[in-house]
Amino acid sequence: MNTSLNQRARRGNGTENGIVGKSPAILAILEQLKSIALSDNTVLLIGETGVGKERFAEYVHQKSVRRYKPLVKISVSTLPRELVESELFGHERGAFTSASAEKKGLFEIANGGSLLLDDIDDLPFEIQPKLLRALESREIHRIGGTRSIPIDVRFVASSKVNLKELVDQGRYRSDLFYRLSVVPVAIPPLRDRREDIPLLLDHYLRQFLPDKEIEITRDALRALINYSWPGNVRELVNLVLRLLVFVNDKIDVEDLPLEIQGEEPIDMLLTSCTKCFIEEKGSFEEIIGCLEAKLLRHALAIHAGNKSRAARFLGMKLTTFRDKISRHHLTDFR
Repeated sequence: MNTSLNQRARRGNGTENGIVGKSPAILAILEQLKSIALSDNTVLLIGETGVGKERFAEYVHQKSVRRYKPLVKISVSTLPRELVESELFGHERGAFTSASAEKKGLFEIANGGSLLLDDIDDLPFEIQPKLLRALESREIHRIGGTRSIPIDVRFVASSKVNLKELVDQGRYRSDLFYRLSVVPVAIPPLRDRREDIPLLLDHYLRQFLPDKEIEITRDALRALINYSWPGNVRELVNLVLRLLVFVNDKIDVEDLPLEIQGEEPIDMLLTSCTKCFIEEKGSFEEIIGCLEAKLLRHALAIHAGNKSRAARFLGMKLTTFRDKISRHHLTDFR
């Protein structure tokens, strides 16, 4: 049995301001960000590489009163270490050998709007107190300058790692960490919201081939949902681009990369439960509960929310299945 992803998309694409997803995790984050956007607090987005943190930063900006002002974005990891301070705060003419003219920094350029500093975990240690001072005083000094420049900026930061771990290792200033963590928001990896995978496929197939319907076999869709997606949404986008080069009207399991064809559901579950086994060290009952919830969610995802088919897939009576999804609060599936 094949599924037309574009036909599914027309029934409701689950997209809001560029965020694609209807999973409980994503819906909860969007509700949280709507409230956050109304304030002017600093936001810290935490998530693995490729989860789409920039999209969520854009969402905060679009929902805020600053939406008609610029959203300036820069990734710290792309900046040479010696240029970070100049990029952020600017410099005066003659401040250093190559400073042949004055330069506005990103804080000045974003004035009145929002500034996203991506990969803030890569911020050099010597720049951290200067960023803290700017956030607390709401003013900056250009390199080589003597006057204070007031700034009116909504600051959004993103990190691919837990900054508290860097603080504990002595690699990050604790005062800056606490200033950034006023409103921390954790973005889940794709493996923790597998029910969004069909929606994401819909979205990107329509984005790259808007006038063409692509069929996908149930086996191919199941393999895509089973896969652990270490590269998250970015990896999925790259896969869609690759598939569109090699397929015409239908995507079958043979069209997928070998690593996606071969990943078994039990491997997926164990991969997605890393926190249970390693980080959180939960009790036996908590680990079993986590595994059961993920297995139920996986069955619902690959059967598009159909509880009867998902129950048969797991070899359960429908009444037992319904009891379990109610117990794990998985009732948002349709």
